[in-house]
Amino acid sequence: MTTSYKNIVVFGMGYVGAVTAAVLAAEGNSVIGVDTNEGKVATINKGETPVLEPGLKELIRASVDQGRLRATRDVAEAMTNADVVFVCVGTPSSHNGALDSSYVEAVCDDIGRYLGNASEFPVVVVRSTVLPNAIEETIVPRLESAAGKPIGDGYGFAINPEFLREGTSITDFYHPRFTIIGCAETETAEALIALYGFLNTKFIQTDRSAAPLVKYASNAFHALKVVFANEISALCGEVGADGVEVMRTFCMDTALNISDAYLRPGMAFGGSCLPKDARALNYFARSRDIDAPLLTGILSSNEAQKRRSLESILAHGRKRVGIFGLSFKAGTDDLRESPLVDMVEVLLGKGIQVAIYDGRVSLAHLVGTNRDYMEQHIPHIAALLKADIPTVIDTSEVVVIGNRDPDFTDIPRLLRQDQILIDLVGLFDNTQA
Repeated sequence: MTTSYKNIVVFGMGYVGAVTAAVLAAEGNSVIGVDTNEGKVATINKGETPVLEPGLKELIRASVDQGRLRATRDVAEAMTNADVVFVCVGTPSSHNGALDSSYVEAVCDDIGRYLGNASEFPVVVVRSTVLPNAIEETIVPRLESAAGKPIGDGYGFAINPEFLREGTSITDFYHPRFTIIGCAETETAEALIALYGFLNTKFIQTDRSAAPLVKYASNAFHALKVVFANEISALCGEVGADGVEVMRTFCMDTALNISDAYLRPGMAFGGSCLPKDARALNYFARSRDIDAPLLTGILSSNEAQKRRSLESILAHGRKRVGIFGLSFKAGTDDLRESPLVDMVEVLLGKGIQVAIYDGRVSLAHLVGTNRDYMEQHIPHIAALLKADIPTVIDTSEVVVIGNRDPDFTDIPRLLRQDQILIDLVGLFDNTQA
């Protein structure tokens, strides 16, 4: 893919904006950086970097010398003939932890007022880290109000989150794992794909809500990993184990531990291992006075997911519910601490008529602790288990998919129009569930 050179405007000459401007200028585009700080503007125009970042000074110097990069405080000047306008200003935390998107809003006001000076179909691209509610409730309305017309009418708008790490941002820019473009207009996506044509990357076009949440999910998970490793290390220290060695060995498992395994949203966890071992770690931490709130929160978060799943069923106000899948995991008959067993127990307690099908669960074959668990929680399970899928569907108003058993993949086509399908495990796409 070849790059189509453009007139680029980048608002905000901090880490993200300066790197974005420098790289795009280095790739042959004509770039103008805009910042309210006169010092940053002067620094760039002298061919120097406003932020300390390996390799950035050289990129800026070369592009300034070759006339491809300059900076200004004059928005009207910058917007003249602009093809793509990047918003890279800060989004700091407010005193209560809320996101402060006021800088993005103010910049969108400025951009909107001068969109008429730009190219035939300019594209406004938000690189700043902003939550979806701020985008739809304030940023988009402000931009459209200032422009005097809606997005798509003569200009495009996209969310294009960055994944740049300070210290390696230029390398990260040139070697992204993927590039997300959140927009509704095909022309907008095509313009950004053309601009980024010099990158060897996978382009993912999604909606404006999903795009920024990928960024937030990434950062939250990175923070989670740091805290997890530190809490495990704290437990290791109590028994004389080497926390670094424990985590190094842990990371060697790239099939389950460091992979996409267990990272698919769905039902709460259950079974004979995860709940038991999480409780054991929590007890050990408490017994040694180790503050490990992340590990402690695992079980309470799992309970919250159970409640959310249950509420999604009860919210419809129907009295007959069919449950497909009773074991905590497809392909097994293990019912111990299955969240589905807990769900059935609550539904029955609320007077809901429940029918269950799980081809792997047969009361006649349940033995030992598995059978004891079942009889303790749902002693009249025999009356609820049905022999086949159609029987459960015929008697149900709400149909619930509780595990990823392949036997359940044809269920959507068997439903009547008056029935509600709730997929708790992501077995189907949104058009089916």
